[in-house]
Amino acid sequence: MDVQPEASPAVVVIADLVASRTTPDRAALHRRVVAVLEEANARFAPVSLLRVTVGDEFQGAFASLGQALRCTLWLRMALLTGDPSCDVRFGLGRGEVSVVDAERGIEDGTAWWVARDALTGVEADAERSGLRHRRTSYRVALPAGPDPALVEALLILRDQVVGAMSVRSCRLLLGVLEGRSQLELAESERISASAVSQRVRNDGITALVAAENLLEEV
Repeated sequence: MDVQPEASPAVVVIADLVASRTTPDRAALHRRVVAVLEEANARFAPVSLLRVTVGDEFQGAFASLGQALRCTLWLRMALLTGDPSCDVRFGLGRGEVSVVDAERGIEDGTAWWVARDALTGVEADAERSGLRHRRTSYRVALPAGPDPALVEALLILRDQVVGAMSVRSCRLLLGVLEGRSQLELAESERISASAVSQRVRNDGITALVAAENLLEEV
């Protein structure tokens, strides 16, 4: 009799790079993505390590939605600040995850199915002018945590704020997410601490990080 793999709840992430096929050096892009994913794994300790799967896609799994949200925002900033043309889409899914082939690292389960649906939805939404900055979506197969509609609203607003940011503001947001002080950020940007404070407030960085913190433990 076949033994069914044991399933456990998780929040998984499936991501792909935007317009990566137009890059002049795909090998260099791949190396950069791998380096950023390695740093993300060290910073956020996902339950299933972030790794490139095929082409321009990568995936991983997290114990909580808050952890997945914080990591995806950090990943996007880390990639954009290195190359403003290197953007990324994310599909997040909460559900069951089971390991069907431990040796090859193959997983299955409802979390992966709904995450794929979320990524497909992001791609479709980005074709609409009013949602052209859309980069992240969330679906659930396992009812738990906050209302998915509220999470979706947060993600739409998050993507709109980030989509309107300058490269410098993206660097400041990345620094805030990494816990760097405004004085440190001012020194690295060669501007005054008051200029950093003003930009962090006026560009919505403070509000965005506060919203992320509200969901960090869910």
